Amino acid sequence: MCSDYVSSDDIRDQFSKAMSAMYQQEVPQYGTLLSLVEVVNDDALSQDPALADALAATGELSRINVERHGAIRVGLPEELSLLRRMFAVMGMVPVGYYDLAAAGVPVHSTAFRPVDDEALKRNPFRVFTSLLRLELIENAALREQAREILQRREIVTPQAVALIERCEQQGGLSTNDADAFVEAALTTFRWHHDATVDVETYHRLHKEHRLIADVVCFHGPHINHLTPRTLDIDEVQRRMPDVGINPKAVIEGPPRRVCPILLRQTSFKALEETITFADNAQGHHTARFGEIEQRGVALTHKGRELYDHLLAESRSLPVAPDNATHQAQLAEVFQAFPDDDATLRREALAFFHYYAVPGKQVALPDNVDAAGVEVLIEQGALVCQPMIYEDFLPVSAAGIFQSNLGEHQRDEYSSHANQAQFEQHLGAAVIDEIALYAQRQQASLEQALAVLRGR
Repeated sequence: MCSDYVSSDDIRDQFSKAMSAMYQQEVPQYGTLLSLVEVVNDDALSQDPALADALAATGELSRINVERHGAIRVGLPEELSLLRRMFAVMGMVPVGYYDLAAAGVPVHSTAFRPVDDEALKRNPFRVFTSLLRLELIENAALREQAREILQRREIVTPQAVALIERCEQQGGLSTNDADAFVEAALTTFRWHHDATVDVETYHRLHKEHRLIADVVCFHGPHINHLTPRTLDIDEVQRRMPDVGINPKAVIEGPPRRVCPILLRQTSFKALEETITFADNAQGHHTARFGEIEQRGVALTHKGRELYDHLLAESRSLPVAPDNATHQAQLAEVFQAFPDDDATLRREALAFFHYYAVPGKQVALPDNVDAAGVEVLIEQGALVCQPMIYEDFLPVSAAGIFQSNLGEHQRDEYSSHANQAQFEQHLGAAVIDEIALYAQRQQASLEQALAVLRGR
């Protein structure tokens, strides 16, 4: 890439901040949420100096306050493919496949995000992107009407398309082009108070599924939430009412732990927004909401199997009447999941970054196996830190959709996952996230061993 071009990391950082500013104007409670999360994070760091030191040592601390993930939904394969090209300008690629139809939501999804360590430290902006599965609409006439409505819209401006093509052709964008790209790309994700359909069509689609109406009836894939990262989601949940925010009933994901795993999320209810239909009728639409997340360590296949087993066990318990009871029930079940870094590492339940301790002199064999790694850690030559989980949980994602949109599970949408179809529509294969974590762990170990060998 030409040195005069702006790096994809810088474009992603610029876009992420511009998106956050736009959403704060559109959803004022999002600004309140950001302020609350910042206060809670500062408190968590001041109360736990070891956590602050660990985050600073691994470069994680600088990313906490800028970290966001967004979520959008598109209606057509052509839209999904074009957005893949748009996100590529920002160094974001599709990671993971999520079949939300199995949870009663008629979409399947991926997460566009950066993948290498330095890019993640710079800005780990992610956009969870769902494609509507029109084939799951049983009413053939309604299905074809939805398709025709979607085919009439253009979700990316001509200027943005031209800049995407320029970036693809020349391998980057100049400063002026990058600024223009960010401004043009934002248009895709703005909220529009005017619908593209008449009120009768809206209600027919809404009756089929609220999310279908949200995807089909508007000018584009408006961002439906932006999610900051907190270091203490339980405290955010507790304080939300104090700042005028009504949180959802329970925190999604695993329970509070000494060593957090995967992803925990909470949110506040979606806004009821006034819209004008194509026939000038007035109405309301509920789509956008606020969400907060706390991220833990990424789990291996073995760790995910244990997590899924325990989560299934917890779901067989009576429905808890409140979050405190829900968390207590989860914590009881998850006692079977080890809660210290050493055991998580030794039992290969989670992924870690390895670092060489400067100045440590050790004799190393040519091949260092798992037992050898443990010896080096005991000798103080190697240290390790949990690898942050950068992705999403299918059950959690569906649960957030359902709880915030007031939608009950629709079993008729349950189906076999169709990753091959999704990748065909995407125009690329999605990256296997667990394989990616394994590669990053191995690379960090090899680099640490090379340092110890003086290479």
